[in-house]
Amino acid sequence: MTRIAIVGGHGKIARLLIPLLVDAGHQPVALVRNPDYSAELEGLGAEVGILDIEQDSAQAFAEAFTGADAVVFAAGGGPDGNIERKRTVDLGGSIKSIEGALAAGVSRFVQVSAIGVDQPLDAGAGDVWTAYVEAKRDADIALRDSDLDWTIIRPGGLTDDPPTGLVELAETVERGQVPRADVAAVIVAALDEPATINRQWELVSGEHPIDDAIAGAVA
Repeated sequence: MTRIAIVGGHGKIARLLIPLLVDAGHQPVALVRNPDYSAELEGLGAEVGILDIEQDSAQAFAEAFTGADAVVFAAGGGPDGNIERKRTVDLGGSIKSIEGALAAGVSRFVQVSAIGVDQPLDAGAGDVWTAYVEAKRDADIALRDSDLDWTIIRPGGLTDDPPTGLVELAETVERGQVPRADVAAVIVAALDEPATINRQWELVSGEHPIDDAIAGAVA
């Protein structure tokens, strides 16, 4: 059984990811700030650890990752208009997760980012969107520059639609949407495929079954 630590363990993607990991024979460890989430997450099959992404140190992240075989960074500051939380959660949380994984000796790391964050921003993007894109971009740079065995998944517009199991996955794809459930399924498939290490892909809904899409992207 492989233990998978999930940063942002009560997020929408994480709650879809947990039962998929269980079905694949893994033990998810959901890391959350609020212990009130424990019963819900345990009901999905996760162990629960307490971790405050914004307030805790990289050493606390390392302690939370102890015994894990992989880390999934699935946290986000949310659509609350708070510019500072884009820096403290989307960027700062990722950097502390990277440092914590290195300190804990956990080499495998999958990060959920966002489509197109390396592209120049439109002049009218707005301060909040600019902060979000810059945070995701810089978090990806930090992960790529690390010594971890990383995979970066950059989904398009996220929806709560049921999973289709059909996606488009490549270094660059045409912008579109994708159900969070399909993002979760791609994470599980990537974790189980060593050829996805040190690869970065954009992800939207498409016409290819997930395993085929990964095989094509790897090739």
